[in-house]
Amino acid sequence: MSEKEDRLAREREEIAACIASFKATQQKFERERHEYYAKTLANAWSGFGRSPV
Repeated sequence: MSEKEDRLAREREEIAACIASFKATQQKFERERHEYYAKTLANAWSGFGRSPV
């Protein structure tokens, strides 16, 4: 490969790594949102039938 081709290949690898990192971060945020929602909803329902103090 020529020097230019090597540089382009490295840049593509770097871009692919950045995209993979971004995707993993987005998936983590989505999991955390779902967990927060489930926890909040469960807490709301657990107090729904109780009489106020």
